[in-house]
Amino acid sequence: MAEHHVPENLPSKIQHYIGGELVDSVSGNTFDVLDPVSNQTYVTAAAGQAEDVDRAVAAARRAFTEGPWPGLLPRARARVLNKIADAVEAQDKRLAELETFDTGLPITQALGQAQRAAENFRFFADLVVAQADDTYRVPGRQVNYVHRKPIGVAGLITPWNTPFMLESWKLAPALASGCTVVLKPAEFTPLSASLWAGIFRDAGLPDGVFNLVNGFGEEAGDALVKHPGVPLISFTGETTTGQLIYRNCAASLKGMSMELGGKSPAVVFADADLEAAIDSTLFGVFSLNGERCTAGSRILVERAIYDEFCQRYADRARNIVVGDPHDPATEVGALVHPEHYEKVMGYVELGKSEGRLLAGGGRPSGLDTGNYVAPTVFADVPPTARIFQEEIFGPVVAITPFDSDAEALKLANDVRYGLAAYIWTSDLTRGHTFAQSVEAGMVWLNSHNVRDLRTPFGGVKASGLGHEGGYRSLDFYTDQQAIHVSLGPVHTARFGSVQKGQS
Repeated sequence: MAEHHVPENLPSKIQHYIGGELVDSVSGNTFDVLDPVSNQTYVTAAAGQAEDVDRAVAAARRAFTEGPWPGLLPRARARVLNKIADAVEAQDKRLAELETFDTGLPITQALGQAQRAAENFRFFADLVVAQADDTYRVPGRQVNYVHRKPIGVAGLITPWNTPFMLESWKLAPALASGCTVVLKPAEFTPLSASLWAGIFRDAGLPDGVFNLVNGFGEEAGDALVKHPGVPLISFTGETTTGQLIYRNCAASLKGMSMELGGKSPAVVFADADLEAAIDSTLFGVFSLNGERCTAGSRILVERAIYDEFCQRYADRARNIVVGDPHDPATEVGALVHPEHYEKVMGYVELGKSEGRLLAGGGRPSGLDTGNYVAPTVFADVPPTARIFQEEIFGPVVAITPFDSDAEALKLANDVRYGLAAYIWTSDLTRGHTFAQSVEAGMVWLNSHNVRDLRTPFGGVKASGLGHEGGYRSLDFYTDQQAIHVSLGPVHTARFGSVQKGQS
């Protein structure tokens, strides 16, 4: 049985943060939060309802209309963002410890996510200072320019996988743009989000600019989406929830940015660097416990190398270290929650009738409690199989052979999702041609998911709506107002200048 590391100085309760104050729900309602190793309640959190969201939106609105934040010079906002990044970096080990305890992510990977969160704030601090907007001239006649201004109160709804990093991904550009925010973190993992209040306060962010309401998606999240005082919703999560949010945003025509699920293909051609492809495709689906939207969870392998690939891949998967998330040697930790564990194990059992089990297939030996799933590999998976078509969001992979480039492309595109794709080949022409034909918002050639923060992040089909990342994030949180200035006489048809009766 895995040792159970419990961090020191855990909070006695988790509250909302509204208008610069830590507060309970108006109703007094709370919910229990489990850790994924013991599956025992370790803290209770305030369960936000519509009235709590109302208070948070009112505070954010006051900070937007009466406070200094939206009108600060970009450099002044950037200074605050850099102080936030400094604070995150200074406590990255504590952040990682709490994140690991709350999510079950391996500690080494949680530490990387904490450092990435700091980098998100630094990146958008730089970007907002360097932001340039367009000017269009008609010589002697007109100057037309774009005036960019923050939209207002942004509603941010974040998932339970890598929660702190994904919160930073939305908070940084929203704040950099001059918006105020209401964050609704995932109910499974509220612990690290509770640290933002102190970080922001110490960095000098004015009260009311950042507000946090904990709670369930059906209650707090739903109220935030439907709130008339929130013109923007940025959501990362599961596709079905995204569809519901889309419907609920329609009534007030809110701006939406949605990064949803994925079932991303990794396509390995016979001319690939096989060693690198195996390393990368293992990491691509088993890192972060497989709980990642961009996981390369379908591996398509050219027939000539299929048997060798399957054997070598399965041998490595069986050797992955599963165990205590706090142990630096752990490569796969515990899944986030018993409900999610049951879902993933359901797919593992289903896969035994849909493919050929090469590795895993159940709970690892010696780990009798906690949400542990052995890294599971299925081969010979047909495209009609549910484990080929549906997002599992766990350490489970389906491997499928192909005989031609055309068949590989058909298999790659034969799902409802289109978030990422990974292509392994030494043929430059094939690599580019295939990349441009695959139905995915992002493609990596001869690599797993290595992000450049300047590039657009988002998916097609059921994987999302809109893009964030780089200037596209600033575009989402701002209105780009076109202002037209006449420099000379403007020819205008003179309606009504001829008196009636005259010809």
